[in-house]
Amino acid sequence: MPIFSAPDGTRLACHLRGEGKPLVVLPGGPMRASAYLGNLGGLDAHRQLVLLDLRGTGESEVPADPGTYRCDRLVDDVEALRLHLGLERMDVLAHSAGGSLAMLYAARYPERVGRLALVTAIPWALGMPATAQDRLAAARQRQDEPWFPKAFPVFEAWLANPADFDPINWAFWYGRWDTAAQAHAERDEAETNDEAADRYGADGAYDPAATRAALARVTAPVLVLAGGVDGGPSPALARRTADAFPKAECVVQPGAGHYPWLDDPEWFTRRVTAFLS
Repeated sequence: MPIFSAPDGTRLACHLRGEGKPLVVLPGGPMRASAYLGNLGGLDAHRQLVLLDLRGTGESEVPADPGTYRCDRLVDDVEALRLHLGLERMDVLAHSAGGSLAMLYAARYPERVGRLALVTAIPWALGMPATAQDRLAAARQRQDEPWFPKAFPVFEAWLANPADFDPINWAFWYGRWDTAAQAHAERDEAETNDEAADRYGADGAYDPAATRAALARVTAPVLVLAGGVDGGPSPALARRTADAFPKAECVVQPGAGHYPWLDDPEWFTRRVTAFLS
């Protein structure tokens, strides 16, 4: 497990899986330890995954200044990882909330990004959050599931009052609400730094107009991957994200939720590997 230092001295950890050309992986949550990503459905058979534990998560240190949990300030940590790896340019895969961090990194260091894969990334950095309407529309696609009649009213109540979260809501984040998905969801609380998550998108974290202007000059190829039954982001929101880049393609994984490598590992790995190749 490589350990390196951020510019402010915070000790950060990353985890290596597989062999081959490095692929830097930024986790979501926000601020969830990278362990939940596993081997990304077998992607480690094609690339060496460099899974970063963001500061205050997993094996990385808690910083002296909690304000450094803010998304834009984490860009310095990603650049420190690149320098630690000794890469002139690096390919990056970012999941969920990590997508905004990846966008801010690409905006600040466009010449350091080789290829960028944004997997079910909510584009907060572009000023485009997932809406309650997006999430409800996606949830209604699951009406034939046996758990839907019980779960949907609870999900609606959560969208009206986000502080009132019930574990049954996790069913709408996965394309298959099976035992593997349930075990994966149960790990979320233990793997997430709640204080850091609250600060991730704090005031000043995002400047959508400036980010859009910077991303318009990014020449790296970009893949925006959405899940067909994911509401955050919906496929429509993912397509709008792709529009922010000059060289981006948007693909929708059929039947997948927010964690597409769990729903259909072979489809996910094949599509992402083809892009990275």
